[in-house]
Amino acid sequence: MYEGPREVRENAGVTSDPKGDYQELVDEISELLGVPATLENRDFELIAFGAYDSEDELDASALDPVRARSILTRRSTEAVRTWFEGFGIARATGPVRIPPTPEAGVHRGRVCLPVRHRGVAYGYVWLLADDPGPTDDQLAAAMRVTPRIGALLADEAQAGADLTRELRAVLTAGGGWQRDMAVAELRTALGPRADTLHALVCVAPWPSPDPDDAPSVRTLPAATALCTLPWGARDHGLALLVRLRSPEVLTPATAAAARLLERADRLRGAGGPRPDPAPGTEDAVERTAPAAGVAVPRSGLADLAAAWHEASGAARAALAEPRLGPVAHWTSIGAFRLLTALPAGAVHDPSVRPLLEPAQRELARTAEVFLDCAGQAGRTAAELGVHRQTLYYRLSRVEQLTGLDLDDGEDRLLLHMALKARRL
Repeated sequence: MYEGPREVRENAGVTSDPKGDYQELVDEISELLGVPATLENRDFELIAFGAYDSEDELDASALDPVRARSILTRRSTEAVRTWFEGFGIARATGPVRIPPTPEAGVHRGRVCLPVRHRGVAYGYVWLLADDPGPTDDQLAAAMRVTPRIGALLADEAQAGADLTRELRAVLTAGGGWQRDMAVAELRTALGPRADTLHALVCVAPWPSPDPDDAPSVRTLPAATALCTLPWGARDHGLALLVRLRSPEVLTPATAAAARLLERADRLRGAGGPRPDPAPGTEDAVERTAPAAGVAVPRSGLADLAAAWHEASGAARAALAEPRLGPVAHWTSIGAFRLLTALPAGAVHDPSVRPLLEPAQRELARTAEVFLDCAGQAGRTAAELGVHRQTLYYRLSRVEQLTGLDLDDGEDRLLLHMALKARRL
């Protein structure tokens, strides 16, 4: 049996606020009308879509191209937006029936339910509805749900849509009074939300420093604010502040991070094909694919700088060690918590440097797998797919190149740290 978003949240121990959230309200409309519904903001960016009632609906062929694109890319094209706005949906206060128009890519009829708050249009609920479609009574019942969606969208627009500058100021401010002022300004802008439980998410490297390429905070459920900011020497990262209801349930932050990674992949794809890597630089090229990190949940804003360190460090660890990603939590990255706290170059020990040359890639991997396997030769040989004698020969070469004794615990620790730090 299908377990919808509402049931998943309840089973996870997450309770809803009195107004509900976008997904619950869209599911409510879908249930009232017996057809799947989607919610887009007034910029035609997808916020939520209802569950499908049959396996046929899961087949992309059952969707017309406009709806399929909206779900897959989470936004509609400017041409589609202009087409639908031509039916007066931005001014309408009730359902608008739109007939199928195959030449425009609209292969199925639909109904648009405008979402308004205090007379202002904040979004649209879309229903695929071939004739005769839902009755007027059904649509009237669905329209009674839209004011609750409008109140949420208006609240988000007022409290979170324009906080890019404030969040960036907090995360880039120095210590002392500068940071205190930045935190105070963000707290004032957030109002009561400033003291709620939240998690900070980092997605890096973010493909574009252009603010127009960052998604609207209103398209990310539970998001409070986001911004792009410098990350490392040449890259940019994206920071997102996400509200939580429980410190044990990080699903809102993880889901938002996954959605941002999808957006980043689309931005990277729009930049054209990637060049073939030069010899010895494959790792650096591969790392251009972004990863995400999630900090430990906190209440209030005083520790946002520390949270950014954690989220950024977790993203670095996910880039360095793919098994940790693509979304890594600070609490789950092990020794990388220590390594990401060290200054750049602090673990570039001279004795290990010869082993880090491109020509010694195989020996470096052998040493790292050996240390990951706690120095157990049998496990290491099996992991590498080599004979034990081959392993012993490689380890002796590692000792010759570095001058380190792999039977010595401190030498092992130094080598292990240096090899892990190289990934960062």
